[in-house]
Amino acid sequence: MIETLLKSSLRTAIAPFVLAIIIAGWGYYGFTNLTVEAFPDPTDTQVSVITLFPGQPTEEVERRVSIPLERALNGTPGLFRLRSISLFGLSSVTMTFQEGVDPLIARQQVLERSSQAELPEGVKPSLGPLATPIGEVFRYTLKSAGSVDVMTLRTLQEWVVRPRLLQVPGVADVVSYGGLIKEIHVEPDPQKMASLHVELENLFAALQKASRNASGGYVERGSEMFVIRSIGIFQSIDDIASVRVAHHGGVPVTVRDVAAVRVGYAPRQGIVSRGQDEDAVEGIVLMRRGENPSRVLDALRGAVDGLNTHDLPKGVVLTAFYDRTELVNSTLQTVFRNLTEGAVLVIGVLFVFLMSLRASLIVAAIIPLSLLASFLYLHLRGMSANLLSMGAVDFGIIVDGAVILVEHLFHRVDAGGHPETLKARILHSAQEVARPTLFSLLIIIAAYIPIFSLQRVEGRIFGPMAHTVVSALLGALLFSFTLVPVLVWLALRRSTKPLADSPILRIIRKAYDPTLRTALANPGPILGLATCTLIGALIVLPRLGSEFLPELNEGSLYVTFSLPGNMSLTEGRRLIPSIRERLLRTPEVQDVLSQLGRPEDGTDPTLPMLSTDPTLRGAPSGHIVNV
Repeated sequence: MIETLLKSSLRTAIAPFVLAIIIAGWGYYGFTNLTVEAFPDPTDTQVSVITLFPGQPTEEVERRVSIPLERALNGTPGLFRLRSISLFGLSSVTMTFQEGVDPLIARQQVLERSSQAELPEGVKPSLGPLATPIGEVFRYTLKSAGSVDVMTLRTLQEWVVRPRLLQVPGVADVVSYGGLIKEIHVEPDPQKMASLHVELENLFAALQKASRNASGGYVERGSEMFVIRSIGIFQSIDDIASVRVAHHGGVPVTVRDVAAVRVGYAPRQGIVSRGQDEDAVEGIVLMRRGENPSRVLDALRGAVDGLNTHDLPKGVVLTAFYDRTELVNSTLQTVFRNLTEGAVLVIGVLFVFLMSLRASLIVAAIIPLSLLASFLYLHLRGMSANLLSMGAVDFGIIVDGAVILVEHLFHRVDAGGHPETLKARILHSAQEVARPTLFSLLIIIAAYIPIFSLQRVEGRIFGPMAHTVVSALLGALLFSFTLVPVLVWLALRRSTKPLADSPILRIIRKAYDPTLRTALANPGPILGLATCTLIGALIVLPRLGSEFLPELNEGSLYVTFSLPGNMSLTEGRRLIPSIRERLLRTPEVQDVLSQLGRPEDGTDPTLPMLSTDPTLRGAPSGHIVNV
């Protein structure tokens, strides 16, 4: 097969160039559409069942909500692990599924089974967003010049900002945090109710029945049809106050006669502060599982610009605090810098040892082509590129086959002669090293087989690396047996001088021959030396750092302070200024965002806990790390 490939390439010299152009163009298209992440997503398929049980203590939530849900969800096909967290007014059940379970199928099964749980009346479980634990890609806060209060900011977040950001393709959810949720409070007066003989049940029933629209079908009048309906939904506070509750002495009793109706806010579950703003409104954007963060963030920034320009009222600005774009761009810069430095180093070493610019450039041409072939493979497989997978690409290994082939051809093929004769000599010389070259690369590829067998978290972390390197090796192998012989023929067909021998190679050969003879004549000491070297390496290995891994400096820290479980939000809020002041004393800290408690939708089931996110100066902001 290899001989057929070599003969076909040399017989039709244009075919390898056409193949290279097709793979390069397709590979570039794959790269532009490739999902580029800062790091691989190691998380399992998880489904969260969030159930709000307002006002109920933890024991009641556990007994009446969490346990019935566990009983209903236990035994779901593909379930690997199930755990629940019960808090004040909140139950969160997290289900982890086995490898290979489709997230959408898992969510459908959970939704069907959760409806079978026997829960209190009015309590309805809901599924968490289709995101991963590392799906947080954007954080922002709404800032006002001073004319807009925090309740209005939270209302804008819920009714203007959040719906607009949810329209961005790839966004799974936008979690609102902090601020005051606007409510209309009806506050009964016991003395007035007693004097007018009105019970609390009468007030509840009247309010429930009053805000309702009714339909009466339709009537025909001439050629037209008119829909009949009765509009009764509340339009203002005055409508609520005018609701009839009962009769007393033949006189209707309304809500305003027995209660006060005013604008209020729901009990706080969390408080956010940013910088000197002690009460801020925050939004956390979660990316849908498997989406391309670069595309999602580009569309997200466009939506943010539109909100700041057209949708938000004057004086209100949406300002980003955390944007993973900076981390993704930093990752791409790191990867391409490493790849460029590696390519330049390989070309330089090749020139030093081959002493031929033509030979070095032929070998160097394999580097971008093998990368494009790898991008094509990743795109076809629907896999992502990240810092770990791209940083593991070793050009010295990738061009190994091309180096062997080019060096052998340049030294074995005499310069000059007719092109047909030159092609025959190139074919004969290439056949001499084709099988050793093939098997040397196959041995390297076989070394990655254990990585392909990794499962779950380990497989998701190191699997993309193995796929990237092996696909690049296969691409380099293909071009070595098709394009390289043709390029060598083009480089030598008008050459009149043989390839000069490198002075470094001459020095190495002079030292290599006596060293080899000495080693063969004294096998015992050589084996002892190798054994001592191996033992020394095993002793030193645990003391080595992780410098071989690509650097990922995110520039953000996530600092958590665990407070007593029964501490109130008001008391915990008093700690925020002092902690923020201490963090800002560090010269590298640029901005601090603090979160106390949890969001009202239950997506982050935590007790009163203070977490601060200091962003450091001089470093790109990135994924927040727990410290």
